[in-house]
Amino acid sequence: MTFRKYLVLAAVTVLGALGDPLLSYGMKQVGPLSLKNLPALIFAVFNPWVALGILLLLGFFAAYLTALSWADLTFVLPATSLGYVVLALVAKFILHEHVSATRWAGIVLISAGVAFVARGPSLSPEAKAHAEQQEREPVSTEAAP
Repeated sequence: MTFRKYLVLAAVTVLGALGDPLLSYGMKQVGPLSLKNLPALIFAVFNPWVALGILLLLGFFAAYLTALSWADLTFVLPATSLGYVVLALVAKFILHEHVSATRWAGIVLISAGVAFVARGPSLSPEAKAHAEQQEREPVSTEAAP
């Protein structure tokens, strides 16, 4: 894997792990909402913390789509799940939420699974063959008849 691909996976991890806590912080400022009160729900988007969280999650989504364009979901999802560790640390030390021992144990298991999956290939043999075929085929810029 190239440095750029590691950078994309890091972006997915960090942007997702920071976007969700910002949404949580902003929504705690806004207070309880209901889908029945659509104007209040729309107004919540204008809370600066919620807006920043949405922007980070949009970046997460763009990076996630990028990663899925060159690797299998079975590689991308576990490889980016390191975000759970970052998310738990942010929740514990910045949002001051309680993270139970059971949740920490789950995070350790996820991290072990990530290490296990990271040793495998990023593409299945079929997807790798398809990607190589796409690289060999010339891209036509002419319009189809």
